[in-house]
Amino acid sequence: MDWQALIRKLVRGLLTVWVVVTFTFVALNLSGDPIEALVGDQASPEVVQQYRQKFGLDRPLWEQYVSYLHNLVQGDFGLSLSDQKPATELIEEALPYTLRLGLTAFGLGLLAGLALGIVAALHRNRPVDRFVMSFAVLGFSLPNFFLGILLILLFSLHLRMLPSAGADTIWHLILPAITLGTHFAGVFARFTRSAMLEVLNRQYMVAARAKGAPQARRVLWHALPNAAIPILTIVGLKLGDLVAGSIIVETVFGWPGVGRLLIGAVTSRDFAVVQAILILTAITMVLSNLAVDFFYTLVDPRMRSARKEG
Repeated sequence: MDWQALIRKLVRGLLTVWVVVTFTFVALNLSGDPIEALVGDQASPEVVQQYRQKFGLDRPLWEQYVSYLHNLVQGDFGLSLSDQKPATELIEEALPYTLRLGLTAFGLGLLAGLALGIVAALHRNRPVDRFVMSFAVLGFSLPNFFLGILLILLFSLHLRMLPSAGADTIWHLILPAITLGTHFAGVFARFTRSAMLEVLNRQYMVAARAKGAPQARRVLWHALPNAAIPILTIVGLKLGDLVAGSIIVETVFGWPGVGRLLIGAVTSRDFAVVQAILILTAITMVLSNLAVDFFYTLVDPRMRSARKEG
């Protein structure tokens, strides 16, 4: 393992998180006074000042920033203004719901996308290929809120088969998972098709076909591993996008996850919660990129050789 490359990536990841922290802190503090949203317009100036002192908002901005960074290093993401609870506690309550929805949708989208992309590549320029690509384009271009509303109208209001909101049972998971998974499936199908087309006509594929290897074996054991690099790239990007990508879906279906928590925190100017969620999202993206880079070296021996030579 190239430890120097790993250290460089970790340093870049930490810098990315720091930039997100700084930008979020400055942007939120310039957007308005959160105390006014907390106490309302009818509160007296004395009450407003009392709350500002309580939460340390009466200090200069640079002092608040230094104090915030110091608390972050110690694992303290601040106190929610609305709930009077630590921001991490609110996220811990909502995160399991987001992971349940996001990982279910991601798994469904990945399986469907890989299968559709492979089928489209094997039937290039045929009706099957055009149908799959039409679905892929529709899947990743159709807004999640629009697809979610259509599914609610059809399966909840018209057919009365599935619940439209909540997270009490597994039946509540179906519609939001389909909504989010359709986007993933469209993206993965498009990239899988492109990656497979790059390798299907290579010499080793022609040789495998000439030796009489079954098509399933040629596709799964020869073509797919060699097409894995671009597929892994988009999988890593979308895996890191789980929290941010679920915001709209959670709002449409009343799913009590991190995305819905973020919308409520933005509305009420609950800075601590907003900052904590954005930092969580940045860390997720950084870790997913590191994981993808690690898996590159597993699926492509040429990258290991290049790093050793370098």
